[in-house]
Amino acid sequence: MQQAPAPPPTSCHSKVELRVSCTNLLDKDVLSKSDPLCAFFVMQDGRWYEHARTEMVLNNLNPNFAKTFTMDYYFEEVQKVKFAIYDIDNANQRLSDHDFLGEIEATLGHIVSHGVLDEPLLMKDKKPAGKGRIKISAEELGGSNEVAYCSFKGTSLDKKDFFGKSDPYLEIHREGVDGKWMMVHRTEVIKNTLNPTWKPFKISTQSLCGGNHDAQLMIKCYDWDNDGSSDFIGEFQTTFRSFLEAESSPVKWDCINPTKKRKKGSKYKNSGVIHLTSCKIEVEYTFLDFILGGCQINFTVAVDFTGSNGDPRSPQSLHFMDPRNPNEYLKALRSVGEVCQDYDTDKLFPGLGFGAKIPPTYQVSFEFPLNFNFQNPFCAGIAGLEAAYQTCLPQIQLYGPTNFAPVINHVMRFAQEEAQKGVASNYYILLILTDGVISDFHQTKDAIVAASHLPMSIIIVGVGGADFTEMNVLDGDDVRLTDRSGRPCMRDIVQFVPFRDFRNAPRHILAKNVLAELPDQVISYYRSRKIQPLKDPKLAQQNPFGSNTSPPAYANS
Repeated sequence: MQQAPAPPPTSCHSKVELRVSCTNLLDKDVLSKSDPLCAFFVMQDGRWYEHARTEMVLNNLNPNFAKTFTMDYYFEEVQKVKFAIYDIDNANQRLSDHDFLGEIEATLGHIVSHGVLDEPLLMKDKKPAGKGRIKISAEELGGSNEVAYCSFKGTSLDKKDFFGKSDPYLEIHREGVDGKWMMVHRTEVIKNTLNPTWKPFKISTQSLCGGNHDAQLMIKCYDWDNDGSSDFIGEFQTTFRSFLEAESSPVKWDCINPTKKRKKGSKYKNSGVIHLTSCKIEVEYTFLDFILGGCQINFTVAVDFTGSNGDPRSPQSLHFMDPRNPNEYLKALRSVGEVCQDYDTDKLFPGLGFGAKIPPTYQVSFEFPLNFNFQNPFCAGIAGLEAAYQTCLPQIQLYGPTNFAPVINHVMRFAQEEAQKGVASNYYILLILTDGVISDFHQTKDAIVAASHLPMSIIIVGVGGADFTEMNVLDGDDVRLTDRSGRPCMRDIVQFVPFRDFRNAPRHILAKNVLAELPDQVISYYRSRKIQPLKDPKLAQQNPFGSNTSPPAYANS
């Protein structure tokens, strides 16, 4: 009897891009106008969690935010979302420290069904926030991976400032689903010049022109003023197909101010010239492209067994085993591991410990297997990692210091071998669960900088109430990390979160936060090496440890 064919793979969900603008916001500043920002929240398990924020727009009660929100859209789910507007008064990241200007709650399905949602903003008590309104445009992102890299400059622009020249910037608009112009990109401001050269930028062709190369684009040029009233210099219409001419030679357009043209008539030539000096189209592969191509995520856990955790026999210890309430180490392991294990076909994970005296000699080790098998540190699934951790704990003596570099270097050995293959078959994640301050901070920085050149990422979850200042330095979101020789990280590969911020949140919220940057980290590595997804996923099933049938043994350090 012939077998029925296998069902087709589940289709990928849709992604929706949300654009936000507001009008008539409340004015909370005394000597100027409000400086608004939009925060986007998603409801999970009955609680609101911040998903993303726009940029702050200075001195503007009618902001058109350039930064968009992207969200996965599931037809079968009720996805509650909230858009909250704040007047930003200082550099503090806590929204509660800023003036609240109004919000709306909706479902993603409601927004998508409208295409453009235009609603009044409400205060917390559901009363109108003055005359403030919010407009949200939703658009499904298509499957195109095309990205345009564009470079613009201007020449002989109109002088708008009395005591200087102009501070010009560009806005690119395209027709939205409601037939109105919708901003898709804004350049930076170039101060005091009539001949600006703006930084090159990239934008997906889907966002720029909706995938239609003949879609009409409107490019507007403004002179920025610090009071938020930006003076209009000029504009012109074109198409993305005209952009593509710049692949071979620069393209230019007259920047026209219709008001000046009407006043001056035939004497008016233009208000400057905008040049597209280059436009290059590239295909940028997504995280899913690599995963569907067979790339395996190899997950390793390293557990901190230093003395600062406290005696495991004491209920005050971070390693205390309460059968009714798992400790923070177990909670963090389960949260992150349950997501990562779905991307590893054999579900065999190395489990490491560091900072303890281990049997039989009870010398301090900074890199030992949780199962004490130096030839095969693998554990079967997350449950196997948990069992190894619980079995290991009563056999060791917590000691110190807290050294990260040995376990990072351990995973780097396998990532180095993978890098030599030059294919997208295996990517390595090291999850470090720790309670305290790093003892080998400089060696750890050296190791991270070296690892940034390899197919590898590092997740650090801080448990307990210690000072995690140095962990934020390693994260490198604000300042790029450098090693002792001054060499910077090639890319950001570290994500740090303190577990205490998620103690009362559902387990999947911690995983979502610690893994938030991982897809971009995977993509950035393969893009930097110009490595494409595998066309034959079977090639990815090769042993991630090279020609060996098991990982090479490592010393009891």
